Amino acid sequence: MYSLKCIECGREWGDDRYTCECGGLLEVEIDLNAVDIDFKLDGNNISVWKYRSLLPVKIEPVTLKEGGTPLYRAERLEKEVGVRRVYVKHEGLNPSGSFKDRGMTVGVTKAIELGRNAVACASTGNTSASMAMYAAKAGLKAYVLLPAGKVALGKVAQALMHGARVIGIDGNFDDALRIVREVCSREPIYLLNSINPFRPEGQKTIAYEIADEIGVPDRVVLPVGNAGNISAIYKGFKEFRDLGLTDSMPKMTGIQAEGAAPIYRAFKEGKEDIVPVENPETIATAIRIGNPVSAKKALRAIYNTGGMAEIVSDSEIIEAQKFLAAKEGIGVEPASAASVAGLRKLAANGMIDPDETVVCVVTGNLLKDPETVVKVCGEPITVEASVDAVINAMRG
Repeated sequence: MYSLKCIECGREWGDDRYTCECGGLLEVEIDLNAVDIDFKLDGNNISVWKYRSLLPVKIEPVTLKEGGTPLYRAERLEKEVGVRRVYVKHEGLNPSGSFKDRGMTVGVTKAIELGRNAVACASTGNTSASMAMYAAKAGLKAYVLLPAGKVALGKVAQALMHGARVIGIDGNFDDALRIVREVCSREPIYLLNSINPFRPEGQKTIAYEIADEIGVPDRVVLPVGNAGNISAIYKGFKEFRDLGLTDSMPKMTGIQAEGAAPIYRAFKEGKEDIVPVENPETIATAIRIGNPVSAKKALRAIYNTGGMAEIVSDSEIIEAQKFLAAKEGIGVEPASAASVAGLRKLAANGMIDPDETVVCVVTGNLLKDPETVVKVCGEPITVEASVDAVINAMRG
């Protein structure tokens, strides 16, 4: 049904590899001619496992009923940016509060399939929370490496509560990933970062769900950190097109924070390889990554669809986060708001056709990073316990 193929040299490998001997990333290649499609694109019963016939697993999945996230029509956002139709795909309403659950349901299932009893990851927060939850469901040990002091408390709390062994390191995410890869090469622990070729297979179902519900949009805009999601969504749309289920591709548009933007810089220079950012910094902790492992795949997705990359400042991210919450009722963490900030910036610069249908993917829930909310919105008002005091406070 599928093979693992190197994106650099084309060599094929078995299920227990993460990268090729040449150093290239491995990607699952589904034999589309052998697939027996057992679902209908009717907008009903949407979830990750609705599309099981296109997912590379052989056993019953470890699932917490992930996927099926809302696709909201954002009419106030449409008016602000001057684009005909804008939707927001709220991945923050997955079980752990982020899109990572899509990849983890497949990745943890594959760990069980391969006979592993422990999993590990480096994380800026959401990956660790999701992995810990699914490992708990599967009865696996879970080990997490985090850049100490650089991860939102809500995400650390999730990993701890679900029983993961959480280890902070004196370094950034890229250091943590380098170390955990070495650890997993020495110990019988299954690595579940996006370098794992099976995790993006779950994440590609974002594309499946969008196409199932509204068809193929003209453009998909999403935050880019380690770059696994943009390449996974591209792959999902491509598979549907190659199967003849749809007949077009959206322009894949990746948004990075100014302080962590190696993919944007490579795009602006027309390059296929990035120059890593040594000390990435942004308020959007989930995309504070200077050396994204899936950068080459992300750039391929952008170039192959006529898409683009853009950068946004921390202030633009927070403004978009506030707008989405106050005007559309959609609460997201800062990194998620990067997609909306990017759409606003691109539209203001005349880079978006007003007749487009655009989907902004927002990746994590507002409650993932409550500390930032308090910093940017301020503490609640406190007054004496009287009616007059409350009315005066209401009047400002």
